[in-house]
Amino acid sequence: MNETVQQLLQRKSVRSFTDREIDESIVQEILLAAVNAPTAGNQQLYTILRITDRELLEQLADSCDHQPFITTGKLVLLFCADCLKWYDAYRYAGCEPRHPGAGDLLLAVDDSMAAAQNAVVAAHSYGIGSCYIGDIMENMERVQELLHLPDYVFPTTLLVFGYPTEQQKNRPKPERADLKYIVRENYYHRMDGEELRGMLQVKAGGEDFDAWIRAFCARKYNSDFAREMSRSVAGYLEQFRSCCAGRDSLRKRRGNNIINEPERS
Repeated sequence: MNETVQQLLQRKSVRSFTDREIDESIVQEILLAAVNAPTAGNQQLYTILRITDRELLEQLADSCDHQPFITTGKLVLLFCADCLKWYDAYRYAGCEPRHPGAGDLLLAVDDSMAAAQNAVVAAHSYGIGSCYIGDIMENMERVQELLHLPDYVFPTTLLVFGYPTEQQKNRPKPERADLKYIVRENYYHRMDGEELRGMLQVKAGGEDFDAWIRAFCARKYNSDFAREMSRSVAGYLEQFRSCCAGRDSLRKRRGNNIINEPERS
């Protein structure tokens, strides 16, 4: 097993960081790795926001299901699926582009997550820990206002980086399901109850499986934050779906968030 694969297997989420700062030269290498990720048609359908404002970080930590550790990160990057900049480029060039749709959004999400994972791998190679924050998809209206996000720009994930504490270094990585449950050949296989139990038992550890999965369902899947995430993501999707009905979904905003159709060249 080579060093790259070993590092991929060792990497785990880190939520507690030392006070050590990340050298700016390393930050630039992490960003360079991110923008060199695989991308559909070399379009790089994403924008990366480097969050440095302390007050903004605190507000994001609050909106992301109240996770104060976000403010302790030494590098915080927001990866946005961005269908607006190409749409604007087409308009500026005199094209007559359709409005971005749901398919464009998912392609941009693919691009942005590939870039995010490259950043994670690059950081890990320097001994820098990271944690994905999917809760950035919650509280759509507040996040759009805080970050001046226009329509057709979707906050895919927030990444928090820093050097891990000794406790985090020594914390065992949570077990992953066996390959036989995850990798199938050619066709999808819907698992029965016994197979599902076999796949998830490793995650339950020594706990009673039925009690564990009921608690997990209540804590995660049926939680208030999961319902809020679905509500917010539906709101973002509506901006992309609206093109199918022939509606212009570009809303006029106040201040820095106003979107104007660009003049044709």
